[in-house]
Amino acid sequence: MTVHGIDLGTTNSVIARTDPDGRPEVLAGMTGDEIVPSVVLFAGAGEHVVGEGARRQARLDPDHVCTLVKRRMGDSEWRFLAHGKSWSAPAVSALILGGLTADAAFATGEPVTSAVITVPAYFGDEERRATTLAGVYAGLDVRAVLSEPIAAALSYGFGRLDGAIDINKNDGHETVLVYDLGGGTFDATVIELADRRITVLAVDGDHQLGGADFDERIALHLAREFCAQNPDAEDPLDDSVGAQALVLAAERAKRELSDAESTTVVVAHDGVRASIPLTRAQFEDMTSGLLERTLRLTAACLDAAAGRGVSTVDHVLLVGGSSRMPMVARALRERLDLAPRLHDPDLAVARGAALYGAKVELERLVTDDLITRGRLRDGAPLEDADTRDLTDSCRRVADATGMTVDRVRRSVEIRVDTVVSRGFGVLAVNDMVGALENSWLVHRNDRLPIKVRRSFGTMRTDQDQINLAVVEQQGMDASPRPEDSKLLVAGHIGPIPPGYEAGTEVQVTFEMGFDGVLHVTAFHVGAGLPLSLTAETGATLSQAEVARERRQIQRSRRRDE
Repeated sequence: MTVHGIDLGTTNSVIARTDPDGRPEVLAGMTGDEIVPSVVLFAGAGEHVVGEGARRQARLDPDHVCTLVKRRMGDSEWRFLAHGKSWSAPAVSALILGGLTADAAFATGEPVTSAVITVPAYFGDEERRATTLAGVYAGLDVRAVLSEPIAAALSYGFGRLDGAIDINKNDGHETVLVYDLGGGTFDATVIELADRRITVLAVDGDHQLGGADFDERIALHLAREFCAQNPDAEDPLDDSVGAQALVLAAERAKRELSDAESTTVVVAHDGVRASIPLTRAQFEDMTSGLLERTLRLTAACLDAAAGRGVSTVDHVLLVGGSSRMPMVARALRERLDLAPRLHDPDLAVARGAALYGAKVELERLVTDDLITRGRLRDGAPLEDADTRDLTDSCRRVADATGMTVDRVRRSVEIRVDTVVSRGFGVLAVNDMVGALENSWLVHRNDRLPIKVRRSFGTMRTDQDQINLAVVEQQGMDASPRPEDSKLLVAGHIGPIPPGYEAGTEVQVTFEMGFDGVLHVTAFHVGAGLPLSLTAETGATLSQAEVARERRQIQRSRRRDE
């Protein structure tokens, strides 16, 4: 079974798989384009268009065109309304995924059933769960949700992990900073590449900062210049059609200024036109604050890596379409003394996801073979298998799949070690001040997988119920103030029988695997009463609701050819 890799981006998306030789290949669809705009046009109550066709229609029917939906992932209250129907962010994203899988099926003649979907490293628990849910809505078996910088590092390090770390380095290690400025998100990640091992050392970022914000600054400038030249005309930003056209013009101008020192943008609105010159220097000046934000986050990421003993990086990879802006590389050189280089900015993430998809599928085959033969306990990691048993299993899988034994063995031996992107904790009363505060059990950049247990005490004698509120860090700092955190999930233990004094022990355990999904258990030690919670996103629905969303998506599915 082929497990495809999907870069579900804010502005553009890409799908890839590995070829018979194990190398990642991006799949172009019916239009011949490898990159598909993450745009959905709701053409009617029961039909939609995905991709470039939807993007072209954005200026003609902006009220029914949904863009930048990735920024809404994890927001359980958000809905896009079109033709009397409402769509959650996972549901809209499922339509984009459906378009990508249709492209892949057209390119290969085979259906897409399983996938690894990438997310920004700084996505929290709710956003990751919403991404998985989007895949479920699209009818996919989501085998993993993989951080985008890890996917980029896999793509970059494929040859090295296939057997050739930099031979000029005595210790056989390379440290890589991935600077990922996409359409709607930014991540900075420090990753160590060793022999068949990828280790994330530190992450930082902002999933509300990306190329779209740079476009918006240009659009505001164009609107001001248009109004200055045509004082009697309507401001294009006051009209939905005009605003959409202005944003598209701004995006084109940003791309042109990556190659040229100046460009001219023609803005036509309200029956009049204006030719507005724009220089690269002007653009860089109006967006300097946005770039500065990425530099601060990058510096914080480097500081966190230094705290783990890694004070220098060997390579700086620029990923994400907006990292092409010349000021990005220049600022990293001048401000942070780094030597960046573009690394396949539009396609690297999808290629890395495809490599990871091939790895998880081979791991599954080898694991199943070992379990079936009684050489590995069900649920145990492959590391627990005897070396000879593992070699024999890899040989059997290689024979069954037509691969070489070395390729299977190398793939299953590649390890990806990552860290937590946000802090997680519970609300608890601070006895010193008598106020409710965030008590953090898991901290940003803690290494995964992680299992942490902490004991708390009940507030009063004969307390009949314990309320447990699980919170997630918001922003860069793990603040004790409840208003600086996000409530993920809440539950209670009770009824608790009387007879227990104040301060009776309550154990709280946080457990998180490589997928970044948090599982919480609490236990009233005296009464022996347990509580088990999974930090479910508000976008997660019941099975009946999932089926309903799928039916709505299937009724609406119509590809733009």
